[in-house]
Amino acid sequence: MTKEGIMSSTTDKIRGFANQIAGKAKKAVGNAADDDKLRVEGAAQEAKGEVQQASGEAKDAIKKFIDG
Repeated sequence: MTKEGIMSSTTDKIRGFANQIAGKAKKAVGNAADDDKLRVEGAAQEAKGEVQQASGEAKDAIKKFIDG
């Protein structure tokens, strides 16, 4: 795998983690403010982060498999 591929998996995991944290914060603010829209946005952003992290982990697994 190329250096860009390695960076891509790391970038996916970092962005995913950041989106999860931001999503959790939005959900917490939405709960505190009784704001359904903010709760939904937070949940969606948190889910996006989970997908990004999973993508990064999958790229790492593929790299390990290819590299033997």
